Amino acid sequence: MSLFTSSESATNADPVADNAAPRTTSSRGVFLGGVVLAAVLMFWGAWERRWIADDGLIVLRTVRNLLAGNGPVFNAGERVEANTSTAWTYIVYAFGWLTQIRLEYVVLTIALVLSTAAVVLAMLGTGRLYRGIRPTTGGTILLVPAGVLVYIAVPPARDFATSGLETCLVIFWIALLWLLLVRWATASVPSTSSILVLSFVAGLGPLVRPEMAIPGALALMMIVASASLTWKVRAMIVVVAGLTPVAYQIWRMGYYGLPYPNTAVSKDAGGAKWSQGFAYLWNLVGPYLLWLPLLFLLVGALFFLMSGRTRRKPEAPEAADGPARSRWLRLQAWLRTPRAVVAFMLGSGLILGLYSLRVGGDFMHGRVLLPVLFCLLVPVAVIPLRVPARAAFGRNRDSAVFGISALLWVGTVVWAFFAANTTGMPEGSVVGRSGIVDERAFYALNTGHAHPIRAEDYLDYPRMRAMVETIAATPEGGLLISGPSYDSWFVVPPPGPIDEPAEHVVFFLNLGMTSMNVGLDVRVLDQMGLAYPLAAHTERLEDGRIGHDKNLYADWVVVDTGMVDVRPWLPYFLDEDWVADAKLALTCPETQELLTSYRSELTWPRFKQNFRQAFDLAKYRFDRVPAYELQRCGLVPPEPAK
Repeated sequence: MSLFTSSESATNADPVADNAAPRTTSSRGVFLGGVVLAAVLMFWGAWERRWIADDGLIVLRTVRNLLAGNGPVFNAGERVEANTSTAWTYIVYAFGWLTQIRLEYVVLTIALVLSTAAVVLAMLGTGRLYRGIRPTTGGTILLVPAGVLVYIAVPPARDFATSGLETCLVIFWIALLWLLLVRWATASVPSTSSILVLSFVAGLGPLVRPEMAIPGALALMMIVASASLTWKVRAMIVVVAGLTPVAYQIWRMGYYGLPYPNTAVSKDAGGAKWSQGFAYLWNLVGPYLLWLPLLFLLVGALFFLMSGRTRRKPEAPEAADGPARSRWLRLQAWLRTPRAVVAFMLGSGLILGLYSLRVGGDFMHGRVLLPVLFCLLVPVAVIPLRVPARAAFGRNRDSAVFGISALLWVGTVVWAFFAANTTGMPEGSVVGRSGIVDERAFYALNTGHAHPIRAEDYLDYPRMRAMVETIAATPEGGLLISGPSYDSWFVVPPPGPIDEPAEHVVFFLNLGMTSMNVGLDVRVLDQMGLAYPLAAHTERLEDGRIGHDKNLYADWVVVDTGMVDVRPWLPYFLDEDWVADAKLALTCPETQELLTSYRSELTWPRFKQNFRQAFDLAKYRFDRVPAYELQRCGLVPPEPAK
């Protein structure tokens, strides 16, 4: 028995696709040739700018712990989710376990494949939109690459095609969702299995990256609200789409004690920095004149739609229970059309863009706006050129449409050529007042490697080689704190006998290069709090660099790690009174509950407790100045040191 109602058997055609006609061999060849060309350009461009960022190496530290049996943690014994993309972490882990090869090469391979596949899937989905159109007086429709050329031409798109971060997975997921939605919207009667596959992919959005829950949820609402589905199918959609993310969310809240990754706490992802967001937007759009090809493609798409001769579909009869019911039925029917899918993708891009602007963007040039740009370009990944028949060339409207469309397409291609060879940020390797930097150029310059990929490549970054040497020279353990010199570290010793091995702890901002160049027995903590909840839960610095606006004082770390907290063993820039204040401030009950949530043994009672208080823990903040924190918590300051 079919799970669809009888009305589903009607063809759900869109006005754009009413003039159905078989595609010619030549037009099919042009389309497939364009797909191959775009795939080659994406792969080659990504390979030419291959690298793995410091933040990309952070993911590999978690994968190393997974492979070692320590669980999905950054430091063994501390349940902290230091990676924003859950799916990316486990994909790298799965292929690392299967191949047993160096993790940096695993990441590089996966990234190249996903970035290239994203371009291909986007073109296949958009090509399906135009499958049934033809010129009004014969001729041929040529589907040529357009939007994908714009995306590939933007240098950050090729930079973050690798980088070790989840950008490749995000655009792949968007492209796959787009293709499945187009297939669903253009199918005469979509099968139940295809709908459930689409729903499962849409439900993965928050695991791909938290803000991808927005397009994922919108897609699911479109599917569930569309016409001709039985309630049984709708229930199956909800179960299939929600089972994996909901199950993981329950586990996350119980295991980590937070409702979202610790990175969201560290960066206060709910905060608003609109002015910085607009500066970040212009930092991407301005250098490449990115508004120009977007304008070309928008005008071309509108002109194509307005010039097409299509038959109007007959109006749906008014429902027996009134016009309101009729409008709802028309809306349900419209939701499963190509036009609705295009509106969904453009709307998702705009919403994601607004969110990125609100939180202030990022410190990496263009990175968080790449999914936004991809969403806006996917509907025009390829564009149709109406080539009239030779006999009618210059004598009908199709000739004018072809001429204008070809001119706009050529303009886009010319722009792409120049943009692809543009530096973008001439001073991008220097962190300026905006706080935004060309991350790949920055690390290539500061490591001396054109393609820093392996962890060892980052040993040539300031302080890294000295860190490794200092750890080797101090078998008794201790807390390593960076100072002004690139060639040395301050070491605060542990309180135990100096002839017994003890734990090493490194306190440094660059988590990836630091953690991947030391063993898993070395704890690596950062003052921003990506892997260190104590820093993540401090108040945000209003004028701090975007993405780096938490900065925990080292005094807290001395106390938290149990190192010697008096002179002469403290570095000269630490104050005994501040350290004493921090030691007392750590006894604040709320802070102790935070520390217990991720450091205590994971028992069933602890899991339930973490689950119940996950949202409260996420909102908890304290003052990074120990004396002010004592006041906030109502504790009596200790006597000053003599």
